[in-house]
Amino acid sequence: MEHVISGVAKFQKEVYPTKKARFSKLADGQNPEVLFITCADSRIDPNLVTQTEPGELFICRNAGNVVPPHSNHSGGMTASIEFAVAALGVSHIVICGHTDCGAMKGAIEPENLDSLPHVKEWLGHCRSATDVVRDRHGELSKDHLNEVTCENVVQQLQHLRTHPAVASGLANGRVTLHGWVYNIGSGEVLCFDESTREFKPMDERYRAMFGELADSVAKDTCGN
Repeated sequence: MEHVISGVAKFQKEVYPTKKARFSKLADGQNPEVLFITCADSRIDPNLVTQTEPGELFICRNAGNVVPPHSNHSGGMTASIEFAVAALGVSHIVICGHTDCGAMKGAIEPENLDSLPHVKEWLGHCRSATDVVRDRHGELSKDHLNEVTCENVVQQLQHLRTHPAVASGLANGRVTLHGWVYNIGSGEVLCFDESTREFKPMDERYRAMFGELADSVAKDTCGN
């Protein structure tokens, strides 16, 4: 904890002064372009991976980068998504999974989560991903971890579409959805291509066009 406290002092003395103008502007409000939904895993730093500044990403994090399907029950994710889209007017939503995801390991072997009942219940939102992969192979094991990770991103995108603010934004062309998987070991980011149903490496065209993806498929990671 000492290094965390020391970090605050360093921020106040060295970092804040160099970005004072930005923070002064942000003190009166925010106008992010992107809602970034990712895992709570400590190894994931959305601003570091995307090289963005404070105020550019509206970030939501939870175990497994889960988006529960919309319901009349008001949960934290549901409220945050509604606020980001309907109030802040974000135009892009990214769901970003990652390699070596503990939540996906739990989703594959839920019987190991009996001592963590709330985690087990939460990961029920990932069941469609595990079912898809199990049906694809006739079985499911930790050998399918990367494939389940990718499929979970696809399924959470489906859940996201059930939220009224998102559905309205999509129908009227105000919102674009993105599915990513971040490789912790290599730094690579794979992007879901709706037209081919495959994850492909991010390239210059995707960065420029927000949707046109690389031609080569990273089958070794997502197992398509």
